Amino acid sequence: MSLLIRNAKAIITCDDNDSVIKDSNIFINDGIIEYIGKEKFQADQVIDAKDMWVYPGLINTHHHLYQYFTRNLPDVQNMELFDWLKYLYEIWKNLNEDSIKYSSFIGMGELLKSGCTTVFDHHYVFPKNSENFIDIQFEVQEKLGIRMHASRGSMSLSKKDGGLPPDSVVQSMDKILLDSERIIKKYHDPSKNSMRQIVLASCSPFSVTGELMIESAKLARKYGVMLHTHLSEAKDEKDFILSKFSKRPLEYIDSLNWLGEDVWFAH
Repeated sequence: MSLLIRNAKAIITCDDNDSVIKDSNIFINDGIIEYIGKEKFQADQVIDAKDMWVYPGLINTHHHLYQYFTRNLPDVQNMELFDWLKYLYEIWKNLNEDSIKYSSFIGMGELLKSGCTTVFDHHYVFPKNSENFIDIQFEVQEKLGIRMHASRGSMSLSKKDGGLPPDSVVQSMDKILLDSERIIKKYHDPSKNSMRQIVLASCSPFSVTGELMIESAKLARKYGVMLHTHLSEAKDEKDFILSKFSKRPLEYIDSLNWLGEDVWFAH
């Protein structure tokens, strides 16, 4: 399948020199840009971009697609982080395959409509019967044609063990690591122009054990996938980590071997 975008008023390249190419064409073949310039090509599809600016697809680096259906609840609008989470965990513990499917369709569809062509989704809530949640997200991704980096997130530290989430949404470390390896082997594609990659993404230092974070880092580096988590999201988190570990968040995460070029943090 080939595509010619012709007569673009300006092409915003976002290259190292921030070049702007005026009054030119873009030829794309099988999803790969092969030419930018004045020359025109025969193509299966032609888009006339006269008077339009063309820019690269936006990249979303942190999302929670499953939260789509709870993002406007009035009761939580003015809550601090921990109270907000405690309230919503009681809703999210009821997630099922349908809610994952439709929140993924709507969330990724909205991103595409606003110019985002790559999404990273941080999914970490796995209640009972959630074995196929990531698989469902990739089914939706394929239908929409968006590039997706999906996380096999995790929570292992429940309220009874000193964490924040309820027992119904946490999993054992063994189960988390086993499924993480399954997801990597099934979906991770590190090749150039890959449409699917996997990230290991423990939810946060207040919802997973230090041991799980250490083992997740080992597993990620074994398979060459990236690591992601929330860090220093709010004063609640800073106070929690100081009280539990006598360290500030970044110092604590460093002690778990979670710093490096293969790691990025949210918030």
